[in-house]
Amino acid sequence: MDQRTIMEELKVRISGADAVLVGLGLEWNGKDHREAVREAYEKLAGLLEGKDYFVLTVCTDGEIFSSSLDSEKITAPCGNQHWYQCPDACTKDIWEEGEAPGGVCPHCGKVLIPNTVEAEHYIEEGYLPSWGRYTTWLSRTLNRNLEVLELGAGFHGLELKLVRWPLEKTVFFNKKAHMYRINGAFSQISAELEGKAEPVAQNSVEFVRKLC
Repeated sequence: MDQRTIMEELKVRISGADAVLVGLGLEWNGKDHREAVREAYEKLAGLLEGKDYFVLTVCTDGEIFSSSLDSEKITAPCGNQHWYQCPDACTKDIWEEGEAPGGVCPHCGKVLIPNTVEAEHYIEEGYLPSWGRYTTWLSRTLNRNLEVLELGAGFHGLELKLVRWPLEKTVFFNKKAHMYRINGAFSQISAELEGKAEPVAQNSVEFVRKLC
């Protein structure tokens, strides 16, 4: 099946779905190709406009929160480099960029660091509210026509734990679910999902950027 046909079928499935779940892997890390990622986010926002959707991302660059996607429908369990925390986690407080005077912890005076999983003492309180919204939303998709877009999630530990395995499980147990796994290197589909998932061997950022 050629790329144009895949794109058209994907858009038809999205249009007819009751809900859409998007899982973003590290192909969407904008560090090395920021403009391409920004353009892809806008295309994704257009694709999801008017739909009941949620986006789960393991990227920590924060680019997704500057896009047209609804921030209330995004969860980033690995953190966001534009949020800051105390390096010693002396408090559970988290500050947005420029919010803490002098860029230091108001409680202990240490220089703040990005609130991401790379921190030695990662403070999870930053993403927990959105994670609660996500799990509540996901629970309501059971036995609904759910379209899942897994975009650029490989075999990095966090991609497996938070995106690939959970999305596979969701599609397997929801008899009305269908998935596209779009990845430049790891688009393989497990035997358990045969007939319920489509592998697309292409970089997911570039694929979404080309959507009409």
